[in-house]
Amino acid sequence: MAEQAITQGAIEAIFSDPERARAQYPVPVLQCLQIKTLDSKGGGAPERYRIVLSDVRNYVQCMLATQANHVVHEGKLKRGGIVRMKSYQAQALKGKNVLIVLELEAIESLGAPDKIGNPVGLEGGAKLEEAQPAAAAAAAPAFYGAPKGEPTQESKSQVQRQLASRPTNNNHNNNTRTSGGVSSTIYPIEALSPYAHKWTIKARLTHKSDIKTWHKNNGEGKLFSVNLLDESSEIKATMFNDQVDQFYDVLQEGQVYYISAPCRVQLAKKQFSNLPNDYELTFERDTVVEKAEDQSSVPQVRFNFCNIQELQSVEKDATVDVLGVLKTVHEVSSITSKSTQKPYDKRELELVDQTGYSVRVTVWGKTATEFQGKPEEVIAFKGTRVSDFNGRSLSLLSSGTMAIDPDIPEAHALKGWYDSTGRHSDFATHSNMSSVGAAAGRTNEILMIQQVKEKDVGFDKPEYFSVQATIVHVKQDNFCYPACRSEGCNKKVTDMGDGTWRCEKCDVTHDRPEYRYILNFNCSDHTGQIWLSCFDEQGRKLLGASADELMEWKQIKESGDASDEARKEAEVRFTTAFDSANCRKMTFRARAKMDTYGEQQRVRYQLMEATPLDYKMEGNRLAEMIRQLGV
Repeated sequence: MAEQAITQGAIEAIFSDPERARAQYPVPVLQCLQIKTLDSKGGGAPERYRIVLSDVRNYVQCMLATQANHVVHEGKLKRGGIVRMKSYQAQALKGKNVLIVLELEAIESLGAPDKIGNPVGLEGGAKLEEAQPAAAAAAAPAFYGAPKGEPTQESKSQVQRQLASRPTNNNHNNNTRTSGGVSSTIYPIEALSPYAHKWTIKARLTHKSDIKTWHKNNGEGKLFSVNLLDESSEIKATMFNDQVDQFYDVLQEGQVYYISAPCRVQLAKKQFSNLPNDYELTFERDTVVEKAEDQSSVPQVRFNFCNIQELQSVEKDATVDVLGVLKTVHEVSSITSKSTQKPYDKRELELVDQTGYSVRVTVWGKTATEFQGKPEEVIAFKGTRVSDFNGRSLSLLSSGTMAIDPDIPEAHALKGWYDSTGRHSDFATHSNMSSVGAAAGRTNEILMIQQVKEKDVGFDKPEYFSVQATIVHVKQDNFCYPACRSEGCNKKVTDMGDGTWRCEKCDVTHDRPEYRYILNFNCSDHTGQIWLSCFDEQGRKLLGASADELMEWKQIKESGDASDEARKEAEVRFTTAFDSANCRKMTFRARAKMDTYGEQQRVRYQLMEATPLDYKMEGNRLAEMIRQLGV
């Protein structure tokens, strides 16, 4: 039965008559005769696999593209197994025929322990047992990096030059195109190298950066970059100066383009890109960019999701993709870079998923100010950097992308879970978990208040620490200030006495201010007490209302024009807001920094984040401490 399912004659047709192969054998069924793991280049490079496929009459050496590795990792591709080859690239190197397999499906119901038939190689008719894996070994450097003990750098360069001088034979739709009466072959992005000089790729633009400028002693300039995606891989492309003017308005996110050399292929600068590609592109003056009529044949985006619970074991500064339900959307705030003194807008989002964990994701710039997501929507982030500040948190990179309610199976499954049970679930955070600190190479220790003072935390330099303490008093006087209403400003405004408020920074006048918290509160544990200050975001969490609301209640209860009933109600609301914060035990993440008040120096403690106790997590932490004591 297995032999009858195999598409006999497909391999010979793929190399001798590609047009007939596409028409007669659109998805050939073949037998896998060999699987071999090739040594990777290291540095986190994905594994590479060399396989041999047979159609009973012939066999061919194949390289498995990285996006198809899952069939090996999941144990679906086995020696003797029958497979459908859904997508591939046919190559001819040094007279050897090689297939680059882009998509493979194992037919698990079919398989044979031994080789079916007596297939021969296309080169000279040698039997499989006698054949040498020269073709695949030669192909490895061009696409995947040579194994140890195999071709030298000189031989790799020679192979890549030969590849660059020969067109590829693609089996899939849109494998060739005609422009101006000239037909050109489409290269997969994974096949690009510095030795390829005449090529065309068909790729979707998945990300486009803003234009950035630089000013140095030796000149100034501008640039922007894009991420390009096809079925085989992704690659970053950058345009400088004149090419910025030439291509910025032409290239649009989400569109598919034909891009043809001349275009420089060079080693990727990993510090500026999160894409798993050894190379990147630099557009030149004569680089050809044409919009493709067929926009559907290239994938939209490729994710490699890490669930939120797994973040506790991910190394700091690693780049991950994450999918979650939007639980909370915070207001836009602004920070100033210490190195450049430039202001940056940011917005913090809280995501949750089926693992029962939540994580804070920070988005920046236009993504922050123009964010339109709403709570309970599913969001997919591609290219976020892992931080260990206050446990585990994520920051969307400038080259990263975000998709709200993406049409992918993982998003549909997550939404179904949230609608059925997740909406009413309690979620744990990664804050203050000992395993998080261990993954980052340090402990994220919770200190007692006495230890904070005895260790002089923040005395020599700003330091962060965490304490678990109970709020015992919140100051009600001077709990807020009138702030500018301009987006991203937040500076204090001056009452002009005529019903208007002026901001000197923005040089504008408002009819009313926006009040923002500058709370001071005292908290204590069994070892001592400490005063913490906090600003608007954390103040809202502690008091459960905005500073605007509390100021309105305060003004009503102190007003002589309001009725007794209105004043009494406002006083109750105002007092209740402050009383509700008292006696709450929380985990406080704070920054200690030396400050000068008058002529006296003292350490001030500023609250960065307050989180309710996760009693299950706290119980596990205490149990672990007991085990370490040997009790």
